[in-house]
Amino acid sequence: MLVLLTNDDGIDAPGIAAAERAILMLGWQIVIVAPDVEKSMCGHRVTTHQPLVVEQRAEGRFAVQGTPADCVRLGLFALDLKPDLVLSGINAGGNMGQDIVISGTVAAAREAAYHGVRSVALSHYLKRELKVDWDRTAAWASIVLGELHHTTKAPRSFWNINFPHLPPGDQDIPPRMRCEPAKSPLNVAYKRREHPEQHVFDYSASYAERPRDPGSDVEACFADNVAVSLLGI
Repeated sequence: MLVLLTNDDGIDAPGIAAAERAILMLGWQIVIVAPDVEKSMCGHRVTTHQPLVVEQRAEGRFAVQGTPADCVRLGLFALDLKPDLVLSGINAGGNMGQDIVISGTVAAAREAAYHGVRSVALSHYLKRELKVDWDRTAAWASIVLGELHHTTKAPRSFWNINFPHLPPGDQDIPPRMRCEPAKSPLNVAYKRREHPEQHVFDYSASYAERPRDPGSDVEACFADNVAVSLLGI
């Protein structure tokens, strides 16, 4: 198995290092093609009107001055990789419901699926009061990837996985719940700043207070399960 690994948090993010460890646990090969800096919430943006600069930092490790979708396109059509799987993540933050169209993490998996390559997006829901145990997350990711590797799916589809944020201690992987993306929109709120000349607003909505649609990825993940969704393109 050859895995093309990318993300939207940047090539130096702890989440992509955890994903790399998960792949190595399975004995698979890796080529990393990831943004040189964070490109969170860029959606499915691609670069077509300016050059894409690629820095090879080591054998099988490329940093791209572009988006996650750019990284997948470059891997497939410029670097001439032939991956069996494109893995995007592990994102520091959930990608559920309405997040799916915003997420650069999900866009990378979607781009691969467009070209007929099996793909998975991995994200980790975050609670501000808890630290992330990336070693535990790597072990969970290895288990989930091993399970999905043997699962059949519809053509032109890809997996979107969201891990819950649990307190430190228990290393056992939570139950995996098949679910659909939440349909309800996010709770949107802005707080206005005092400014003498301009209208200035800060986004102030709470992610944790978003609607938990029954049977959705949000409900599953917020209930401390691994949310597993199969998305079509």
